[in-house]
Amino acid sequence: MIKNQTKNKLMSMIVSMLVMLLILAGCSSSRNDNAADRAAPDRGTDSSKAESSADDRGNRVENRAEEPESHREEVRRQGRTDAPIQAGQLTAGEWDDLAAWDRFNNLLNSYEGSDSSAHWGFEYFNRLEVSVTSDGRAVSDARVRLIGQQNQTVWEAKTNAEGKAYVFAGLFRDNEQPYQRTRYSVEVMADQQKKKVSNIEVPGQGALKVDLDGELPESNQVDVMFVMDTTGSMQDEMDYLEAELKDVITRVGEKHANQLDIRMSTNFYRDTHDDYVVKANPFTANIDQAVKLIAMQKAQGGGDYPEAVEQALRNAVSDHKWSENARARLLFLVLDAPPHHETQIMQEMHSVLAEAAKAGIRIIPVASSGIDVDTEYLLRFAAVATGGTYLFLTDDSGIGSDHLEPAVGEYETKLLNDLLVEVINRYVQ
Repeated sequence: MIKNQTKNKLMSMIVSMLVMLLILAGCSSSRNDNAADRAAPDRGTDSSKAESSADDRGNRVENRAEEPESHREEVRRQGRTDAPIQAGQLTAGEWDDLAAWDRFNNLLNSYEGSDSSAHWGFEYFNRLEVSVTSDGRAVSDARVRLIGQQNQTVWEAKTNAEGKAYVFAGLFRDNEQPYQRTRYSVEVMADQQKKKVSNIEVPGQGALKVDLDGELPESNQVDVMFVMDTTGSMQDEMDYLEAELKDVITRVGEKHANQLDIRMSTNFYRDTHDDYVVKANPFTANIDQAVKLIAMQKAQGGGDYPEAVEQALRNAVSDHKWSENARARLLFLVLDAPPHHETQIMQEMHSVLAEAAKAGIRIIPVASSGIDVDTEYLLRFAAVATGGTYLFLTDDSGIGSDHLEPAVGEYETKLLNDLLVEVINRYVQ
C-alpha cells in the first residue's frame, strides 16, 4: 500500500514537471515569434555587397543625430514582412558637400578620402563659387564659364534657383588641360547679356559675385529624371522604391501643377550581357505615364558587383531632350553599386559629369544598401561636380540589408518620400 502511494506521488510530480516545461516552451516560442515579426525582411540581396557594406560600416564612426527610440521602432514596424508596401517606409538622410566645403576638403585630405579620389581619377577639387544676380534678384540658369590660358574653357556650369554655380579647375587626372597655378577669367551669360571678370585665382578667390543689368526672365520649366539600377541586388528595396517614387512624382506634380511646367522621365539600367543595358523613356508631362513605367519594372540580372552606371548616365545626359531653358534639371540616380573600374569607363564618367554640369543637370545620387566606401565617394564627387546633393538610405526603416553609415556630420533621418519632395522643392523655388 505504501509502495503504491509513493509510486502515485512520483508519477504526479513527473506529470506536473512536464506540464511546466510545456508552458515555458510555449512562452519562449511566443517571444521568438514576436521577435521574428519585428525582424527586417530578408529579400535575397547579393551577399558580396552585404558583406562589403558590413565591413565598411565597422570602420566608420556613428555621426547620425539621435532620434527618439519610439520613431525608430515605428519605422521598423512598418518594414515588417506583413506590412503593405506603401509610401513612407524607407528612411534616408542627406549631406550637401557644397554647403560644408571645409569639411569636404578635410575629408579629401584623410587617408580614406585621398585613396578614393585617386581610385576614381579625381585630381583637385579647386572650386570657385559664382553668384549671379540681376536687379537684386538671383538669376537661375545663367551660363558660367571658367576660362584658362589661351581662352580655353576649363569648366562650364549653370546657376541654380539661388543664382549660384560652381566651376572647377583641374578636377580630373585625365584632363587634357591639367591644373596650373594661374589666373583665370569668368564669363557669365544670361538672356542677351554677357559679363566677364578677369584675374581670378582658383581656389583662392573663394566666391565671386556678378551682377547683371535689368530684370531677366525666369523659366517655369522643370525637368526631373529618375535613373534606377534594376539588377537583382536591388530587389530588397525595389518594391518599396516603386511606391516611394510614385508618391514623390504625384506630390510634386500636384504641388506645382499651376505654377511650373514639370516633365518627368524614368529610366532603368542593368549591366552588359543582361537582357538590356539601358531602358530609356523620354520626358513626359503625363505624370501617370511616368508612374506606370516604374510599376512595370522587376529587379533581375547583374551578377557581379559593378554595373553599367556610366552607360546609364551617358544615355540620360546626352540622349534625352532636356529643356533648353529651365529653372531646374534634376537627375536622381538610384543605385547600390559602382561602375566597372576600368580606365576607359572612368574617363567616360569624367566626360559625362562635365557635360552634365555644362547643361545644368544636377546629379542627386540615392545610395541604397550595398554601397561601399569607394562608391560613396564617387557618388559624392558626382554630386559636387554637377551642383547636386548626396542622399542615402538608412537602416532605420528595417528594410533591406545594412546601409553604409556615410562619412558625414550630423544629419536628420527622414522618410525618403518626404526628403525627395523637399529636395525637389528646394531646387525649383
